[in-house]
Amino acid sequence: MAGKITEAGFGDLTSFTEMPRISSLALSPDGTRLVTVVATLSPDGKAWQGALWEVDPAGERPARRLTRGAKGESAPAFTPDGAVLFLSARPDQEAKPADRDSKDKAALWLLPPVGEARELCRPAGGVSEFAVARDAGTVLLASGAHPGATFGERDAEHRKAREDAGVTAILHESYPVRYWDADLGPSFPRLLATTSPVGVDRDRVDPSSELVDLTPDAAARLDDSPAISPDGRWVVRTEGVVVSAAYGQRVRLRLTSTDGATDRVLAELDGHSFLQPVFLPDSSGVIAVRAFDSTEDLPWTNTLVRVDLESGAVEELAADFAEEPDHPVVSPAGDAVYFTSSHRGHQPIWKLDLASGSVVKLTASGAYTDVRVSPDGASVYALRSAWDHPPQPVRLSSSGVDQVAVPLPAPGAVESVPGTLTEVETVVEDGRTVRAWLVLPNGASAEQPAPMLLWVHGGPVMSWSGWSWRWNPWLMAARGYAVLLPDPALSTGYGYDFVRAGWGSWGGKPYTDLMAITDVVERRDDIDDSRTAAMGGSFGGYMANWIATQTDRFKAIVTHASLWHLDAFTGTTDDSYYWIREMGDPLRQQDSVRANSPHLRVADVKTPMLVIHGDKDYRVPIGEGQRLYFDLVRHGVPAKFLYFPSENHWILTPGNAKVWYETIFAFLAEHVLGEPWRRPELI
Repeated sequence: MAGKITEAGFGDLTSFTEMPRISSLALSPDGTRLVTVVATLSPDGKAWQGALWEVDPAGERPARRLTRGAKGESAPAFTPDGAVLFLSARPDQEAKPADRDSKDKAALWLLPPVGEARELCRPAGGVSEFAVARDAGTVLLASGAHPGATFGERDAEHRKAREDAGVTAILHESYPVRYWDADLGPSFPRLLATTSPVGVDRDRVDPSSELVDLTPDAAARLDDSPAISPDGRWVVRTEGVVVSAAYGQRVRLRLTSTDGATDRVLAELDGHSFLQPVFLPDSSGVIAVRAFDSTEDLPWTNTLVRVDLESGAVEELAADFAEEPDHPVVSPAGDAVYFTSSHRGHQPIWKLDLASGSVVKLTASGAYTDVRVSPDGASVYALRSAWDHPPQPVRLSSSGVDQVAVPLPAPGAVESVPGTLTEVETVVEDGRTVRAWLVLPNGASAEQPAPMLLWVHGGPVMSWSGWSWRWNPWLMAARGYAVLLPDPALSTGYGYDFVRAGWGSWGGKPYTDLMAITDVVERRDDIDDSRTAAMGGSFGGYMANWIATQTDRFKAIVTHASLWHLDAFTGTTDDSYYWIREMGDPLRQQDSVRANSPHLRVADVKTPMLVIHGDKDYRVPIGEGQRLYFDLVRHGVPAKFLYFPSENHWILTPGNAKVWYETIFAFLAEHVLGEPWRRPELI
């Protein structure tokens, strides 16, 4: 598994499915150990299963596997004394049979530096996430409990009573009611703090006596991951506040002491939300992202702020930074903040010096996540991906600029891909420069021009900046296709005005940008402009539908999890508030629906279409795909509907992911390459 992956692995879906997938990164307090999660196929091939692996920060030793749980492991974090905490639903062999009722729920586990992992805490609602106080060693965890029920035994009794009575009903008294692929309720996450440190010598945490319930009245999902102060005294969490029935919520910060004695609002501002809080090393305050809440006229925008714990004073940081700062990390000395943002098809790590206010870009290329800073502040570790390599642990200097990251030995390294990666750009009518990644298959030339796929990203406020397992262009390149990955209006990484150019007008400049960059690529002599197709998912699926109503230049269109009937979508998506803040209330701003809803233009669709949708998709509900398919059929458009009853906005299980790709390959081969239709074997 730790061997190099070559381009041959992309020509076979089974080989691609078996590639190791890395996520999460934890750094030990002394800086000598890195732990990551490596997901591989489960023995039955029906799921990807995570395991903890140790990576050498010096890059000298090969990575080694630490865990082998039958249910997998995730979310590693170190305690002050060097133990690794993680989440797993694996059974606890030491538990009494009567204590195994919540065996399918994730528990908090501890792996000491030497010895076997042991279960620390498995409440009836499981553990959904946790954080460790860097100095104190106490732990903050989130676990579901029913409103009105005391956490612990009373909640467990309530669950059993519902199960025994056959009750699955959920009564909602607030909005939203769903989130991505999950119903909200009947239980909601409580935040709980341990009363004493957790570490190597700890055997168990008793939920009934050693956890302080900090949110006993919780009746909503967590808006963001909470933070616990290094000294273990404080928790800062996000809390939604209803603004109006039409425009939904803003998010404020709330400060709670871990003994439950103090609870107050820390930061709140009309028209803004506070997100992603992280503590300063001395526990005196937090760094957070303050987001301007979008309106029909203006998109959201992020700013870094420092919030003082005692006074609540909010200080804006890096006010002149042109992009959208995200995921702040404070240096151990408290003198710098590291963060990421989109930037021209990349997602660099930036360093903000808190004394001078200067911001420098540490990385030259790639997309970075899970930033970790060494205890001495000299090194930065992260997971780096790019369009030619999946996520991989890397090391950087904290003082460098535009660095090439040093890769650290870990499973899943890619040695070669079946083609080349380049960039293209064009200046559009309003003077903006639209750029894109272009994947070219091996052998593409003037003598053998390649058929081309236009792939439109989701979001829409995002960009094509890093590796994707679900939309992987190298699988297409291995089959001879060129793949164009453009960032049209609404994409991040090109400044606020670039997003604003498409705000509330998805069928306007985003569409014309896509056609302009497609024109540029089709003029290349290594591209066959007579054999092109378009694809997209989510917002990209909307754009695929919109493209189908505007032009017949493409031989085929694939649309996944796509918006079709904007009026109906407004009330059925899980996040109607966000949608209304951009497009307006369809009862009062009907012009927006008329201008942007592709369903009104179905009579203009001539291009064969493959519609793909998952039944558990609550962000873009299944009704959008059903209505789209029916509208195409009744208007005589050649169409197929690939339906996944058990999948959501993303196709996440290995078998269904393979069928997803196989069906797309077959559909494109029929309509773009002129080959006979070949129905995938297992559908």
